Order: sequence, then C-alpha cells, then structure tokens
Amino acid sequence: MAIHYHCRHCGTKIGSIEEASIHAEALGLHKLSDQERQDMVSYETTGDINIKAICEDCQEALERNPDYHQYDFLIH
Repeated sequence: MAIHYHCRHCGTKIGSIEEASIHAEALGLHKLSDQERQDMVSYETTGDINIKAICEDCQEALERNPDYHQYDFLIH
C-alpha cells in the first residue's frame, strides 16, 4: 500500500509514502470533516490512497494573488 500526495490545483506529484500499514491518525486524516475527506481522499482498488493537498508553488501563488482561490486549477 502506498499513499500518494498530489496538488489539487496543478496536479503536481508532491510525494509518496510507501508503508505496509499506516493509521489515518498518523496522516491527520481523522481531523478532516466527512466532506473534506470525500473531496481530498480517494482509494484505489490496489489499496493505494490518493490525497489532494497543495504544493508550495500553488500556496505561494494563492498568498500573492488571493483572487486565484476562485479557480480550481492553477498553471505555474
């Protein structure tokens, strides 16, 4: 099982965790609301987990340009 992090704004792969077993609490997933979990976490039939996060470049772009929050996808 692997956990893959991708930026929800630009699609860039942020990183992966290759662990045989890891608890949701260790990832902080237990702190998400049901809606946030539904929007950000998806499960593959292979057992892998995909998590939508935000990369540093998109975070900086959003901080510099707050109006970008209206867009689902950013190109940088």
